[in-house]
Amino acid sequence: MRGQDELTFEEYAAACGRRLYRTAYLLCGDTHRAEDLTQTTLAKLFAHWRRASRMEHLDAYAKTVLTRTFLGEQRRRAVARRLGLLASRPESTPGEDSDLRVTLMNALAELPVRARAMVVLRYWEDLSVETVADLLGCSTGTVKSQCSRALARLREQLGESSPYAAA
Repeated sequence: MRGQDELTFEEYAAACGRRLYRTAYLLCGDTHRAEDLTQTTLAKLFAHWRRASRMEHLDAYAKTVLTRTFLGEQRRRAVARRLGLLASRPESTPGEDSDLRVTLMNALAELPVRARAMVVLRYWEDLSVETVADLLGCSTGTVKSQCSRALARLREQLGESSPYAAA
């Protein structure tokens, strides 16, 4: 088996592309934007592949690039929306999604962008508080408090009687 130093970009992209897409979809809630985010992330990795391929935790680096790309895009979209250059997000959900997926994605979409990123990274990606803090460039206390508030908001949105409410 070859070491990570010998891993080509194409091999890495083939191996991690689906995981990056899944995380991107959870962050943005839209299949097309998730594809764009994944491609942008892979393009950024390719541009710096010589340095990136030597990193000890290449997957963590890729998630950092993905998350920061998403947050930057959200900031640009918010500015464009304020200037009236971008219509508000259409309410579209794929027809084949289950009720659970639709319910959870709609609830996640209501969270502020950074809080949503923290919840996805912390609970879907199962990253530690410290890792999420490093990825987002904030303190561990911020991650803990934002996740706590976001989970409380999700529970409120889902309602206590909802079968999808967090335990």
